[in-house]
This record gives sequence, C-alpha cells and structure tokens, in this order.
Amino acid sequence: MDWLNLKAALLAEGRVKIAGLPPGAFLASSTAGPGAGGKGSVFFSVEGRRVRLAVDPDASLVLIHEGKGNAAIPFRGGMVRGVLEVPAFHCPRQAYITLSEDCIFSCRYCAVPGSGGRTKTAAEVAAMVRSALNRIDAVSITSGVAGSVEEEERRALDVVRALTPFGLPIGVSIYPTRNTPRLLWEAGAVEVKFNIEAATPGLFAEVCPGLDRALLWEVLGASVRLFGKNHVQSNVIVGLGESDDEMEETIGRLCRMGVIPVLRPLTPSAGLSRSRRPTASRLLGLHAVAAREMAAAGLDAKRALTMCAACTGCDLIPGRD
Repeated sequence: MDWLNLKAALLAEGRVKIAGLPPGAFLASSTAGPGAGGKGSVFFSVEGRRVRLAVDPDASLVLIHEGKGNAAIPFRGGMVRGVLEVPAFHCPRQAYITLSEDCIFSCRYCAVPGSGGRTKTAAEVAAMVRSALNRIDAVSITSGVAGSVEEEERRALDVVRALTPFGLPIGVSIYPTRNTPRLLWEAGAVEVKFNIEAATPGLFAEVCPGLDRALLWEVLGASVRLFGKNHVQSNVIVGLGESDDEMEETIGRLCRMGVIPVLRPLTPSAGLSRSRRPTASRLLGLHAVAAREMAAAGLDAKRALTMCAACTGCDLIPGRD
C-alpha cells in the first residue's frame, strides 16, 4: 500500500493500542484541541513521513513497539514497519506550545473549555524552547482564551517577542482581533494560522457558538497580505456534517486567498463524542481537491515552516504526503 492510502486509512482509524514495550519518551501529550486530556499519542513514521495516532487501550488498531523506537503495525494482512519519533513539545521537530490551557468559548469538538488548565508565562515558554533547541526547527504557539481575546493576544505577543532571539521561525494560532495579524508580524512571527473550522456558516454557528466566522475570513485575507502565500494556514474540520461540495467550496476559497487549507479529520470528543471520524476514501477525495486547488493557486505546503502544514501528523498535506 502506498503512503497516501496507508495514511488515510490510519487517520480514519485515528487510535492505536500499544503492544510490546512501553512508548516512554515517544509518547506525546496534548493540552489543546480535541486531544486535550487524553492518554497521549505517538508519531509513527515510515521513510520520513509521519502520522499521529491517539493512544487508546480499546483501539482495534495495534502498534507494536519493538524497542528503541522501532515499531510495526499489523494492517490488512501485512506488517507496516516504521519508527516512532520523539516529540519535542507536542510534536516532532517543533516546540508546539499551548499558552492558556483553558477557554471561555465552548466549541463542541474541543475538550479544553472548563478543564481549568493553567496559563504559561513568556519566561516559562522561553525556558521550554531553550531546553529543546537541539531537537527543534521551529516554534509554534497556540492558545485557548482564558480571559479575553485581547488579553490572549497580548500574551501571545509577549511570547513571540521573548522567542525571537532564538532565531527560529515562529508560527502563531490564536483566536484573533482585527489587529492580530499586523501585531504578530511586527512582533516577529513568520506564520499564522486562523481556523475557519467548519465548511459552512451554519455548521460554524452550531459548533463554535460565540465566535465570528466573518472576522476569521477577514483576518486570513489580511494575514496573506502581510506574511505572504504559503505562510498562512487554516484548519477546516472534516466530518461535521458538511457535504463534499461544501468542503470543496471552502477549500477553493482559502486557496484563492493564498491560505493553505489544513483538512483536519474530526476527532470524536467533548460535545461530538458520539460522532464518527471521516472515512479513508473521503479523506483521499478531499486531499485530491486540496492538491488541485493549491496547485492552481500556486501554493506549496513544503514552504510552510511551522504548525500543522510543517508537521503533517494529523492531516493529509498536499505536497508533503
């Protein structure tokens, strides 16, 4: 099985049971998004290409850790061999750090709201990055909204300023104000990610109550003008109830703006815990749409330096997978 089809099938499963030796240092944890508060995840890599799988002792998919990161997954009558990658913070080769581990908003797919998580200081984040300098190529910052959007923006700006002396590319993904792109650009960030989340306004209103989708589109446009094509990303969740045509329309709109679409398979969690992950065939079909639209718009995900398009663990990324 080729990598693209294998990864789509693994993403459709999404979860893995660990057999053999404990994952130890290969286990990654998450303090943001649907995976927050779970049992962690592993990054399984085959010939330099990776997929992230949540660890779940009840999963039907099994990953056998043979030791020293060597691993295998029995799959469709064969054995897929690869290695586990050691995460720096959250993912391999990046310090992907969550500032506020709580949020005043209540997006239905997210486990963060009400978790009572803590908020990191700029000095703490700088110390985390310093400790991982020999293992990372970039820094990515994300955050819930612990108090107010404006307060979170100020916190992110302080962190970016504290990190610029390290000389690494810095990407930031927070819920924005209209001024956020300009302020982050002036502070020294090189990439941003503002998430459209849902393919239609109706679905967005349903799953992200209190958030402003029109503002997100406006901010994405402003971001491309500042950071340039290939350096602005946006997550769109696949599996919220949208049709393929609706998803194709959103992918096309993002690409025409110069934004890399990150098609994120739904993780059943929080208020959507009874939902199902999208199928491998659907992920492959939408990946083909994204590849076509990105090529037409002159977008190249290989030029992304930070965040999801650089990591690729959770999504099918055209040009990298």
